[in-house]
Amino acid sequence: MDASVSARPGPAPLDQATIRSIVLGVMLAMFLAALDQTIVATALPTIGRELGDLQNIAWVVTAYLLSSTAVTPLYGKLSDIHGRRTVLLIAIVIFIIGSIACALAPTMTGLIIARFLQGLGGGGLISLAHTITGDAIAPKERAKYMGYFGAVFAAASVAGPVLGGVLSESLNWTVIFWINVPLGLLAFAMTFNALKKLPRNDRPHKLDIIGAVLLVAAAVLLLLALSWGGVSYPWSSWEIIGLFVASLVAWALFVFRVLNAPEPFLPVGVLRDQVVATATLAGFFGIGTMVGLSIYMPLFFQSVLHMSAAESGFALIPLSIGTVFGAQFSGRVMARVQHYKRSPMIGLVVAMVLTAVLAVWAGRLDVISIEVILTFIGAGLGTLFPVTIVVAQNAVQAHHLGTATATINFMRSLGSAILVAAFGAIFLGGLGAISGGTGTSVEAKIAAAAEAGVSLAGAFSGVFIAATICIAISLALLAIMEERPLRGGRSPVPTAVEV
Repeated sequence: MDASVSARPGPAPLDQATIRSIVLGVMLAMFLAALDQTIVATALPTIGRELGDLQNIAWVVTAYLLSSTAVTPLYGKLSDIHGRRTVLLIAIVIFIIGSIACALAPTMTGLIIARFLQGLGGGGLISLAHTITGDAIAPKERAKYMGYFGAVFAAASVAGPVLGGVLSESLNWTVIFWINVPLGLLAFAMTFNALKKLPRNDRPHKLDIIGAVLLVAAAVLLLLALSWGGVSYPWSSWEIIGLFVASLVAWALFVFRVLNAPEPFLPVGVLRDQVVATATLAGFFGIGTMVGLSIYMPLFFQSVLHMSAAESGFALIPLSIGTVFGAQFSGRVMARVQHYKRSPMIGLVVAMVLTAVLAVWAGRLDVISIEVILTFIGAGLGTLFPVTIVVAQNAVQAHHLGTATATINFMRSLGSAILVAAFGAIFLGGLGAISGGTGTSVEAKIAAAAEAGVSLAGAFSGVFIAATICIAISLALLAIMEERPLRGGRSPVPTAVEV
């Protein structure tokens, strides 16, 4: 972006009371979505037994992931057209309706469909929370608030599995969905009036329906391939290859549409901006690695250190605490210094080195050493959270804020899905040829590998090596990202990025 381009004055900053009201409301909405990504996992066995269908319980998670990831960019574009308040309230309503449908589902098929509907609402909550914060707070002050959002995710990642297990065993599995109703209504009430004071930056855009359909189709086909590959079908099967080919064709058509449509679903100027592109890809690899580690570390604790399921859940807490600390630290430093890239770059170096340590000594470290290492890995990766969001929002016009923010969140979700699947393929490959074939759960293959004398620590070393490489890629992208000054409360809004 050329610094000499014309600028227009931004809106006067909101007072602190209004900002607090807005932030608390959107944080509650974000907590709803984040909690529902984790609370179901520990309840799945109970749900499968009561509904008489253990074979398809994985789809309770996958259906939510598919719909919430795919619609994230759509919410960003709609909020740029119709305003944040209207679109967020619609997302909350859809999420509440989906939660009620989940609680009332009489069969596993009904629950999967209801989870898909719930994801259609949940997909907008996280992205719109970041976007609304971008509308309400200037970039220079915004970074420190991103640390609070990191705390929301950490709280959800810790509380979700615990609540899911306790509520499903002590009360009934439907309670994990019913609790969304009062929380959702509270979020609706808190944001209904507060968001009326939010500055309006929307413009009379046209929604590119064809581009939206192509993007959603490409994302869904890719996530289906990643979800089914190696579990429901072999990676080399025609079903998985066909899904990958269909997704590739859809992505190609989407790129063609973006380059040729009068007003494409994702503006070319936003995608071509150096800061937006590098920040988005850095988040793709860095935050995707964070999610991948949070999935596979409990398996490591159980299979290598022989912890129980409950103990492995508590053992993951240092990773979450470290993430919150890193995000808070990076956000506050970002608001005070000119060279704000240094903090996350140092953090990523630390995370990369310590992940490499896990790769080399995976089976020879004691629990305390691993917990300390995880804390610093989480802190290092956490420094990336506020920077990647804020610098991208700082680089675009106010009326493209929703699109840019949704693009980053979409790529984070897609990166998480891709890297979790890649780590899974590496892990299962490291286990070697094990009886159990296609459709066997990871847990069953771990048990079979242990009986066959396969080195489980060696299999996890492959995952840690892959994580180290992904962190290195994120670090390289962050290093080449242009470090533009952050705008203050009354700083001009850039106009270099055009539709």
